[in-house]
Amino acid sequence: MIRCKWCNLKNEKYVEYHDNEWCKPNFNDKYLFEMLILESFQAGLSWECVLNKR
Repeated sequence: MIRCKWCNLKNEKYVEYHDNEWCKPNFNDKYLFEMLILESFQAGLSWECVLNKR
């Protein structure tokens, strides 16, 4: 699989997020709410850091 250059291949959770969630439409209300909350908590942190706490 070809991955984006920003994807840190050393972090399993990041690779899983990239391969299974990145740029894939999702209309599940619970998932969308989770992403909204995670995005708001990101504020200055890397997305990799947020995914590790998920």
